[in-house]
Amino acid sequence: MFGCGTEFPASADFAEDRLSSSSKKVNGATQVDGIGYFDAADDCGSGSQGATFAVSMTGDLEGCLFVFVEEFKCNSSGAYYEKGSELFVGTYKGEFGTFRTTYVFTAKYEGCAEDGSYLGLEIFGRCQHPIVKGSGDGVFTGVSGRLDMKDDIEEANYPYRGHLKF
Repeated sequence: MFGCGTEFPASADFAEDRLSSSSKKVNGATQVDGIGYFDAADDCGSGSQGATFAVSMTGDLEGCLFVFVEEFKCNSSGAYYEKGSELFVGTYKGEFGTFRTTYVFTAKYEGCAEDGSYLGLEIFGRCQHPIVKGSGDGVFTGVSGRLDMKDDIEEANYPYRGHLKF
């Protein structure tokens, strides 16, 4: 796994079970959730965006989250830290749009390499994705908010939750 990505496909049945969001309003923001999957087949076309990799998003947000890793480090205990930026391209309630985020990913791996990358399997991981103010277009014009992911190691996917304010 790298960042909020993984090299293993996830169960479609698990995704359907988790996609029961009702897009509730919370303090003026709309709650969203769903499941992200590492785009192992590169259906999103990461290279066309210059991205390090992509996450295929399902649920309230349908589309591709392009990930641009900017820095990473891993210490001898396997504690991993990564940050970068992202571009979401897709739909919300059937309407198209894009927005950008910054992100911070923290995880624990079996070990670390001398260059600061991780070694072995991920033990746990999570990331925060605040939306960059003014970056949205289409359905996401003027959107603010944040998405959070917590890696599901057993299912090899990334359930997300967040709040979008339009």
